[in-house]
Amino acid sequence: MTNDADLHQIDHYDFQLPKELIAQHPLSNREDARLMSINRQTDTIDHFHIRDLPELLNDGDCLILNDTRVLPAKLVGYRTMTRGRWQGLFLEADENDNWKMLCKTRGSIKVGETVTLQDRHGVERTKLLLIAKLEGGQWIGRPQVLDDRLGPETTEEVLELVGRVPLPHYIRGGHMVDADLRDYQTLYAKHNGAVAAPTAGLHMTKSLVQRLRDKGVKMASVTLHVGIGTFRPVQVDDLSEHNMHSEWGRIEQGTVDLINETRASGGRVIAVGTTSVRVLESAAAESTTGELMAWSGDTNLFIRPPYSFK
Repeated sequence: MTNDADLHQIDHYDFQLPKELIAQHPLSNREDARLMSINRQTDTIDHFHIRDLPELLNDGDCLILNDTRVLPAKLVGYRTMTRGRWQGLFLEADENDNWKMLCKTRGSIKVGETVTLQDRHGVERTKLLLIAKLEGGQWIGRPQVLDDRLGPETTEEVLELVGRVPLPHYIRGGHMVDADLRDYQTLYAKHNGAVAAPTAGLHMTKSLVQRLRDKGVKMASVTLHVGIGTFRPVQVDDLSEHNMHSEWGRIEQGTVDLINETRASGGRVIAVGTTSVRVLESAAAESTTGELMAWSGDTNLFIRPPYSFK
């Protein structure tokens, strides 16, 4: 028997996953991915496929989808002065389009240096002026387009010009192919801001969504911009000592109303992926009335045993 103290230890969650079992490309039909169903009432496990969801869900159930959109946030280039290789990951921009980034290079890079960014084809397109060093390998930089005729002005336009899909290291070593621009995005991606995809939602297809709607399954959206923490491993033995990263999320009143209507009529509210769960639980935790309410803001919620879902 495992007690609560044991569940705080990282060793309890450690297991070996053979590299050959980690998919490097999506299935041609996303619905063919496998799906495990765990029934907590009967303590049984069954195996299905994503395509079986219309048979597993009921008329009146409600799916909650994370509609964040992944930015091409991976940056590649070289230090303009030394031509030493440089890599970065865009995290966010402020109101003046100054970028917060992670930077990785050999040697000691200094405030005032510039980095020349290359697009996916190796063409030099943009420079970054490094204007401040932060903790944890983070920097503040300001983009400077090399050719005024190219026209990009906003952060999103510059990233579309030079950015690459920020794949996790266990997928082809983080190296993108052109198909990733399409494949590493959910069907319903809408709001720019994530540096990684909400991966559970990648399995949803147009035909599956239509079959779910035909079954009477309702759908609503929340937004959680997946952040840098998704790339960082837990580095402590005791989970209670882990410094959980923050992410920006939002749930609007229309989604709240649909969730409340679903629960009142006996339907189930089913979150597609852990990012959707994080928004729902963060919003519930912020409520002073005990009822789910519209919410937006940063959350560092860390769900782990013996967490009680709200």
